[in-house]
Amino acid sequence: MTTRTQKISRRTPGIIFIISAPSGAGKSTIRSKILKQLPDMRFSVSFTSRKPRRGERNGVDYHFINRGEFEKLVCQRRFLEWEKVHGEYYGTEHRPLRTARERGKDILVEVDFKGAASIKKRYPDSVSIFILPGSLAELRRRLRKRGTEANRDVQARLRRARLEIARAKDYDYIVENREVPLAARQVEAIIVAEHCRRSRITGRIL
Repeated sequence: MTTRTQKISRRTPGIIFIISAPSGAGKSTIRSKILKQLPDMRFSVSFTSRKPRRGERNGVDYHFINRGEFEKLVCQRRFLEWEKVHGEYYGTEHRPLRTARERGKDILVEVDFKGAASIKKRYPDSVSIFILPGSLAELRRRLRKRGTEANRDVQARLRRARLEIARAKDYDYIVENREVPLAARQVEAIIVAEHCRRSRITGRIL
């Protein structure tokens, strides 16, 4: 039973969950499983200037636009964060994150460590999760199996992966992806647990 000084507010902001991982570590597969298990969660569809890979859908995996269109959005200040990776632009639009929070909806964002830091700076209560590949050898195997990059591009992504893994220590959580179903369950457990965090509950007591 609540009193006038202890009333639960139903209009609580949604939580921003940030997922980062080296290319080929399985974050997109994990994301798909999470969105299937948690249908109320929103996904922030990033913008990119790169071409779609096999199986990717415009407006679902990314908003695929050309470089000129991307640069126009940068000038319009549409992005909360953006950068150039492997010669292509990637950016996170600010409006979906703000809208989801205001409506009390959780939102999942896929960005690299620089994007994660930018979002954390703007939204300190966001939750960052780093997906760690089982090993660099396994990551190399996944990239080659994907068959979308030349060998020199695979090597460039592996060099980038080492840099990204070194920044995993900056994240709130680290999930090792040796088996996708298990890794997805661990990410889901983090999402559920964050809603039980004391600071979020006590923040709802008026």
